[in-house]
Amino acid sequence: MKKTVLITGATSGIGLACAQKFAANGDRLILTGRNGKRLAEIQKELTDQGAEVITLVFDVRDRKKATDCLNGLPKEWQDIDVLINNAGLALGLEPEYEGNPDDWETMIDTNIKGLLTMTRLIVPGMVSRNRGHIINIGSVAGDAAYAGGNVYCATKAAVKALSDGLRIDVADTAIRVTNLKPGLVETNFSNTRFHGDTARAATVYKGIKPLTGDDIADVAVYAANAPEHVQIAEVLILATHQASGSVIVRK
Repeated sequence: MKKTVLITGATSGIGLACAQKFAANGDRLILTGRNGKRLAEIQKELTDQGAEVITLVFDVRDRKKATDCLNGLPKEWQDIDVLINNAGLALGLEPEYEGNPDDWETMIDTNIKGLLTMTRLIVPGMVSRNRGHIINIGSVAGDAAYAGGNVYCATKAAVKALSDGLRIDVADTAIRVTNLKPGLVETNFSNTRFHGDTARAATVYKGIKPLTGDDIADVAVYAANAPEHVQIAEVLILATHQASGSVIVRK
């Protein structure tokens, strides 16, 4: 059955991979992000392949803009079956006592408040229809802190708690909640964390074959298409030579 899938942060990395995988699965897509030009390019690429795609340009930190964009969806697109809360980022790798408060606010506002905004806007409709699936992109960082990760790890621990809490809240419905927790995934994640320092970002993946966005998207598609009585509550996805957020064997 064709689903309507909304993906935040769909212009790159895991979000883009999810868009491509769900499109290939025959689903129709609502893609959101801050970069309107890039969203338009992705929309053309996917529609040329036969997918139905709508794009919404907003930052998940902007609750009013997010609300206006979702309220403005055509009626036939308003029944969202799958929400993928993917928009998120890490900034900086300093000790907590040396961190940049502006970086803290951006991470907290995006990774936690942005996820809450999208959940608040979309899940009530799922409850009224008694169907739907929320897939939150968490992280291995939410299981235990690693050096320099402090605030980012805290935001991903919050994603785990919010996923668990929402799953409890909707347990009397047919709605499912999944928390995907990737380890090292080679996207523009590290480039963003190091504020565009490409050379430093490259060292993160040195000596290990990291995961790709496609690897995570494959799991998201699997979870979304599991039988109705099956809820994939949480999945930790690591590269073969990564044992935890802090244990990585480089060769």
